[in-house]
Parts: sequence; C-alpha cells; structure tokens
Amino acid sequence: MKKHFLLIICLIYCLVIVANSAYAQRPSNLYEVKPDDTLSKIAQKYHTSIADLKLYNGLQANTVTEGQKLLVPITYTVRSGDTLKHLSSTFQLSSEAIKKANRLSSDQLQKGQQLRIVPKKLSMHGQHIVMTREQFKTWLENNTFNRKITLIQHHHTWLPSYKDFTGNNHFAMLEGMENFHRKNMNWKTIAQNLTTFPDGTIAVSRPFNIAPEGSIGNKANDAGLMIENIGNFDIGHDVMTKEQKDTIVYMTALLCLKFGLTPSIDSITYHHWWNLKTGERVLDNAKSFDVKTCPGTGFFGGNTTTSAKKYFYPLIQKKMNEISSTFE
Repeated sequence: MKKHFLLIICLIYCLVIVANSAYAQRPSNLYEVKPDDTLSKIAQKYHTSIADLKLYNGLQANTVTEGQKLLVPITYTVRSGDTLKHLSSTFQLSSEAIKKANRLSSDQLQKGQQLRIVPKKLSMHGQHIVMTREQFKTWLENNTFNRKITLIQHHHTWLPSYKDFTGNNHFAMLEGMENFHRKNMNWKTIAQNLTTFPDGTIAVSRPFNIAPEGSIGNKANDAGLMIENIGNFDIGHDVMTKEQKDTIVYMTALLCLKFGLTPSIDSITYHHWWNLKTGERVLDNAKSFDVKTCPGTGFFGGNTTTSAKKYFYPLIQKKMNEISSTFE
C-alpha cells in the first residue's frame, strides 16, 4: 500500500514537471537583436511595420542595439491545456486583447488553433513615451544603453504643478516643458530623461544614452539620469498623491537594479545638494541662495540628506528586495 502511494506521488510530481516544462517552452514574442539586425529586417521577418515595432517597444530612434529585446507579433499554435488566462500571462496581454486580435467570440480555445499574438502599442508622441509602472519595467528590462549611469537625480517641476495636470494632458505638459527648455534655456531638447505624473504614470523623454541638461551641473549630469516629478513639493503647496509616491519608489528601485546601484547619497541625489553657481556637490552645507529647494522641502519627509536616508532610501531598498524576489 505504501509503495503504491509513493508511486502515485511520483507520477503526479512528474506530470507537474512536464506541464511546467511545456509552458516554459512556449514560443516567446520577445526577440533578441542580433549583430546585423535592422528594424527593417526585423519588421519584415515578423510581418509588421517599422512604425508598429517602434510603438510596441517604445523606440525613440530607427536604430537597434545588439542584445536589445523587442516585443514582436507572432503566430501561436494552441496546445493541449492552453487557456486564455495562461496566454495572457505569458505574452503580457489581456485576454480581451487576444480575443479582439483574433475575433474570438468566447474564451474557449481548440488544440491546433492559430492565434495572432500582437503586442500592445505604447502611447507615444515624438520622443515622449507615456507608460504605466509595469510597462516601464518591461521597457527598462528589454533595453540596453551605451552610457555609464551611476547617479539618479530627483527634481520637482515646481511649475508646472498639480493645478496644471488635468489627468489626460501628459503629452501637452511634456511638449510645453520641451519647448521651454529649447527656446528659453537653449538646451538641445527636454532636460529630463524621465517624468512622473500625479496619476502614477511615467514618461521617458530624453533618451537614456544622452546625458540630461540643467542647473544641477555637469558633474551630476554626465553620469546621471534626471527625473522630474510633476508638482511643487515645497511644504505648503502640492501634497503628493499615493499613486505618484508609489511610482517614484518603484521606478527608482527598478533603475537601481538595472544599473547596479545601492541607495545612498552617492547614487540617488537631490538637486538641493548641488551649488547652482559652481556645480559642486555641497549636500546640506550651503546657504539658501546658493541652492534650490528641489525636489521640495516636503519631498518624502524633506530635501536634506538626513531625510533621504531616513525616509526615502529605505523605501527604495525595500522595493528592490520585493522586485528581486520575483526574479526567476
């Protein structure tokens, strides 16, 4: 009896392994760029257009880099045991999106059925890409960068502030900032690489391979990524929404993991810690007229190094641990 019981357990275990292996071997819609690849070649291979490839992947240029990963449309043959829920999870698409792309009237799938798996297009206007937190995570994981990044800058916009955000004017705000930076500041394009909004969305604007511009100075910019957080976070003004707060923590944690950074004053910096005239890092040792309050006297408990160490960095480290625990 005991032998029979052990045999049954072993059989069940083997079946689970086989099932998991089958799902693990399911064709991916993620393509890794080869040395001689071009967008035109990849588009032709997957029966799509360059324009759509750029929208699927948030590409700001017509070039790709070896090792970069691209989401591409594929044709998938349904296997025994497949469900829309499984396919949705595998290909990072909603069940409704798969049904719509294949004109399915129900959730039922048949073995051998051919399904067109089409990646979701990102919201783009010019070089600006507006994403959810999870979309940004995928975008960051799939991209490669040729610039060494060792510093994450946090700023607040001051203007525009919360009163200027309507909930659906992300691109208008980004274009307004870009125009101001070009015309009034004589910068090449928008100063910041990243922007967070009160609704928790994220925008990538200035390409990561181009150093940011701004009054923080070249020492911070050369190896930095600039994040502008929409709002005036000086005490007595905008009170940061939970959605934006969660995004700032999550995004900063993802960037630290991507670039191998440990949260500290040497890896995550505030504009307030840099002298406006000299571009030198002064931390908390400066007269008020030599520094900005940016990212705000109310930013995660304050804009000092003490407040960053006490209130901000622990949140980043905790989120990094949470994200890392999900990695296979």
